[in-house]
Amino acid sequence: MTVETHQSNSDIYPYEQLLERIAGRDAVIGIIGLGYVGIPLALRFHDIGFPIVGFDIDDKRVRTMNDGRSPIHHIAAEAIASMRAGRFEATMSFERIAEVDAIIICVPTPLSRNREPDLTYVVETMKTITPHLRPGQILSLESTTWPGTTEEVLRPFVQGRGLTIGKDLFLVYSPEREDPGNLNFSTHSIPKVVGGATKSCLEVGERLYGAAVDRVVSVSSTQAAELTKLLENIHRAVNIGLVNEMKTIADRMGIDIYEVIDAAATKPFGFTPYYPGPGLGGHCIPIDPFYLTWKAREYGLSTHFIELAGEINRRMPEWVVTKIGDALNEREKSLKGSRVLALGISYKRNVDDTRESPSVMVMEILRSRGAIVSYSDPYAPTFPVMREHTFDLRSVDLTPEAVESFDAVVLLTDHSNVDYDLILEHARLIIDTRGKYRGAYPNVVKA
Repeated sequence: MTVETHQSNSDIYPYEQLLERIAGRDAVIGIIGLGYVGIPLALRFHDIGFPIVGFDIDDKRVRTMNDGRSPIHHIAAEAIASMRAGRFEATMSFERIAEVDAIIICVPTPLSRNREPDLTYVVETMKTITPHLRPGQILSLESTTWPGTTEEVLRPFVQGRGLTIGKDLFLVYSPEREDPGNLNFSTHSIPKVVGGATKSCLEVGERLYGAAVDRVVSVSSTQAAELTKLLENIHRAVNIGLVNEMKTIADRMGIDIYEVIDAAATKPFGFTPYYPGPGLGGHCIPIDPFYLTWKAREYGLSTHFIELAGEINRRMPEWVVTKIGDALNEREKSLKGSRVLALGISYKRNVDDTRESPSVMVMEILRSRGAIVSYSDPYAPTFPVMREHTFDLRSVDLTPEAVESFDAVVLLTDHSNVDYDLILEHARLIIDTRGKYRGAYPNVVKA
C-alpha cells in the first residue's frame, strides 16, 4: 500500500485539516502494536473505510499479517486477508509515522520483577516516533497505565519536537476495552472512553473514535480516563479475590461454592456473580492494581484493600497444588513422581493468550515439587515462549489412552472445544478448578 505523506496546508489549521480528513475517512490510521488490542482496532477502522498502517517490532508478525494470515487464534485469517485489498500494510519502518494522521499506541505495559510499573515499551515507542511527528496528527495512548502517564511521559516528547499540544498535535488517552474471545461484544459495540490533554484534543479524539465505535464516553482529562481503566479492572480483581477467598472457606466447610453463587445470582438486585478459578491471568487484571498502588504512594496513600485482593489471587495457584497433593495422598500416591496433566494453559477460555496465566504458575509449582508435568491445550500446540516460564513440551492429544496414563488431570482453563465427557470417563483423578463438573463424581475433586 502506498500512502501519501500529508504536509500541512498553510491556509488550513491542523485542527480543521485533521477533522476534515477524519470526516471524509481519508485520515490514515497508524496503529502501533499488532496484538490483541491493535489488530481488532485495525480491522474496525479498515471495515469502515480508513486506510491503515500497522507498526510492530516483530518481523514474523508483520510478515504474517502482510501475507493475510492471523497471528492470533481467535481472530479469523479471513478477516486479516480482507485487509489486503490496498488499504492496509504492516511494517517495521517507524519513519512512516510521518505518513499517518492518527497514531494509536497499543503496546504492553507489564510489571517489573519488583512488581512496579514498566513503561519501557511506551517510552521506547515515543523515542522512536518523536522524530517523525508532524502538525495535523492525533496521538492516542490505549495502553493501561497509571494516572498522569499521558501528561508526564508523552507530553514532553511532543513538546520536545517543537509541537504545540492542542494546536499542532492532539494528545488523548483512550483505554482499550478488548475482551478476547467474548462473542457478545466487538470493538465497535464497546463504549470508548476518551480524555484529551486540551479541549481541542478531546474534540479530535471524539471525532476519531466516534467514527469507529457506537458510543464515545468523554471525560474531563487524560488522568480521569487513565483512572477509569484502572477502576474497571481493579473492580474485577477485587471481586474475584473475594470469591476466591469464599471458595476456600466453602471448601473447608464442605459446601459447593458454585451452588452458592448460582443461588445468590437469583437476587435481581445488589449482587453480581463472579466465579472462582486457579488465580488471575491476562495482561490487565493481575497487573493493573499495581499501577495504581505504585502511583498512590506518590500521594502518601496506601491501597490496603486492593493489595489484599491481589494477595489472595496470587495465592490461588499454591492452593490448587495443595488440593492436587491432598487428592493424590487420599489415593496413596505422593505428588512427587506423579504424572499430572494440566488441562488448558491460556489465562481464559477459547483464546491463545498465556500472559500471566495461573495455569502456568500451577505447572511451575507442580514441577518444583517433583511432579512430572504435561499439558493439553487446543490453542497452544507447542508451549509458548514466555518471559519467566520455560517448558519444553507439546500439547497432549486427549485420547482415552493418554488420559488414563496420568495420575491426575487438573482442569485449569475450560475451553469449549474439549471433550469433557471423555476426560470424566477415563481420568483416574480430576481436580476441577473451574466448576465444569457439577454434582458428585468419584474421580472429581473441586478445587
